[in-house]
Amino acid sequence: MRVALIATDKAGALQTRLDNRAAHLAYIAETGVVEMAGPLLDAQGGMAGSMIVLSVETFADAQNWAANDPYAKAGLFSDVRLQEWKKVIG
Repeated sequence: MRVALIATDKAGALQTRLDNRAAHLAYIAETGVVEMAGPLLDAQGGMAGSMIVLSVETFADAQNWAANDPYAKAGLFSDVRLQEWKKVIG
């Protein structure tokens, strides 16, 4: 199953994002369940959140992945939404 993770960074948390970026990218590589990912951008083009598509067996696997993401552990996000997603195009 695919699950979309859509997260918004806390206001003023760019440094938290930058400080934890290498660990976040390593986590993505280690876990092998990320199908696509990238930052959400604010009106000025700066990083302001994340959109990640996970390919997992269960929704609980997606919840576990999200909870163990270094960005989440660092307290980067003001909110996180997990939603099952069906790929149709692309």
